[in-house]
Amino acid sequence: MTSDSSTAQSFASRLNWLRAGVLGANDGIVSIAALVVGVAAATDNLAAILIAGVSGVIAGAISMAVGEYVSVSSQRDSEKAVIERERILLDTEPEKELAMLQAAYEERGLSPETARKVAEELTEHDAITAHLQVEMNIDGETTTNPWHAALSSFVAFVLGAALPLLAVSLVAADLRIIATVIGSLVALALTGGVSAKLGDSKALPAIFRVVLGGAAALAVTWTIGELLGTTLAL
Repeated sequence: MTSDSSTAQSFASRLNWLRAGVLGANDGIVSIAALVVGVAAATDNLAAILIAGVSGVIAGAISMAVGEYVSVSSQRDSEKAVIERERILLDTEPEKELAMLQAAYEERGLSPETARKVAEELTEHDAITAHLQVEMNIDGETTTNPWHAALSSFVAFVLGAALPLLAVSLVAADLRIIATVIGSLVALALTGGVSAKLGDSKALPAIFRVVLGGAAALAVTWTIGELLGTTLAL
């Protein structure tokens, strides 16, 4: 394939990882902010709040990493199986595969003659890559790496979770909840805007959705913490 095509695929891959990182940070912000706000609503004990928060960070980050590793491993196994199956078909049924490649280009608007010529030239250059990219949108040279995905999710979650932990730790007891809520919602607005930018979509609807969802989560856990704190104090 051309260098321009390889560059585009590399850019798309990096964009996907960046988007996954933003979403992981978003999960870290929401999960830990909701957790510490709920605990802070029930007790003023900073040690208890931090124990819950740090435990939540460790559990959440590991869960994200393991889930991403399993998901990407399954995806990679599927990709490898498809690649191997395509190699076998190219060895055993080359004419049929050439006709399928030609048909794929005809469906994209090329004339039968041009599609045939393109299919033949690509087959001579790199048959397996041509079929995988055109028919299945798979890059035959690069499969996803589950370890990279797991590490990326782990780090992104921890970085996102650090903000509510710092907010609840560094301010006075009577300002912990409001500082955590404001800081977390501002951070969510930023991640929502970045996510929209990466997806080339409108920023305001994305920011509204993520901030509204985060606010709802914080409101629910604060209410539960208040109820539990009041009940336990009786």
